[in-house]
Amino acid sequence: MRRLFDDELNDLNTNFTEMGMLVAKAIGTAVTSFVDHDREVAQSVIDGDRLINDREVALEKKTFEMIALYQPVTTDLREIVTILKAVSDLERMGDYARNLAQQTIQVKGNKRVDDIEQQLSEMGNIVQQMVADVLAAYVKGDAEQAKKIAQVDVRANDYYQLIYRQSIDQMRQDPEVVVGSTGYMVAAQCLKRIGDYVTNICEWIVYLQSGKIVDLNPLNTNEHAN
Repeated sequence: MRRLFDDELNDLNTNFTEMGMLVAKAIGTAVTSFVDHDREVAQSVIDGDRLINDREVALEKKTFEMIALYQPVTTDLREIVTILKAVSDLERMGDYARNLAQQTIQVKGNKRVDDIEQQLSEMGNIVQQMVADVLAAYVKGDAEQAKKIAQVDVRANDYYQLIYRQSIDQMRQDPEVVVGSTGYMVAAQCLKRIGDYVTNICEWIVYLQSGKIVDLNPLNTNEHAN
């Protein structure tokens, strides 16, 4: 029975990681499509979101089946619960990648601002790296690395604030960029939320290793420090 459980748990981890890779690819492709104004590539992200949703449903079903069949305890149960919670975060990240791709289609043809698009590209690179790093930390069970990844979210939040302010300034200066600048703010919000969900997964990695639920949101940490 133990060997069967271990085999199924290994499969569960593998499928979770594969879903994470799908999400990471969707995020990268969505950012590229937005910066390159490529509607065709953006549509591929939108179409591919169904695969991510299907993975979430399958993984959730499998976790419930394993809990019911094996009735795991302690560390085994923590691992299953971690996957159950983290897979939901991955699915939401995929949703925001899809939303970003939708912005590419909606703002196509409107007047654009190169500086803001460059900042969005840089913010996208940070968030993409966070996703790749958190998947690696999960595979390794590296709670300390997860804590470091969560701190990187400060940089993503800084970019969000910068893009938001500059988009507002551009709209005040030039009415022709109102639609495009609104799209920039939505795109930055999508990336910000992806970073937030990465932080959630970091917290689940810490929980997996320690059994403790912690708050790794860097903004909350700053507030507590004050």
